Amino acid sequence: MSQTPHKEYLETPRLLLRKGVMEDWESLWRNVWSRPEAARHMLWSVTESADEARARMERTIEWEKTHPWKYCVEEKASGRVIGWAGVEPLREGVWGETGIALGPDYWRRGYGREILEALCAFCRDEAQAVRFIYSARESNAASRALCESCGFVLFRRAARVDERSGEGYWLLYYQKEL
Repeated sequence: MSQTPHKEYLETPRLLLRKGVMEDWESLWRNVWSRPEAARHMLWSVTESADEARARMERTIEWEKTHPWKYCVEEKASGRVIGWAGVEPLREGVWGETGIALGPDYWRRGYGREILEALCAFCRDEAQAVRFIYSARESNAASRALCESCGFVLFRRAARVDERSGEGYWLLYYQKEL
């Protein structure tokens, strides 16, 4: 696969997708990590305390160093970090999202669409991707509605087990030609 330039940030009209810094810990904790409703459809567990959140932020910053297309999502108007998003190459010409998470107080504002469109534009324009893959749990109606409204088409279902609960779920895979 050809080398894709690292992009330090992506910008939308209302959001800045940028690398995390230590000062983001409290905003991420209050808006996302401490919120069970945000974790429900994801692969991570709720962070219970401020100390755990600081340690999680340290791990996040280290992880981002080796995952160049992972970003914290900052709401420009407030300066708060309200979630995160990322992409990665899957194979030549095909990229996929690695998760888009927003705090519940920021749902139904169109931020998910801004993020998804910015990630697709980066993959098309900077990485020369021709296809983008998006996944969502079948139970996550909002995520499915977002990708379908952006022109993604379902192409595969896979049975998965949630490691936190041991419960099974269907993971739906969508694709879009860029």
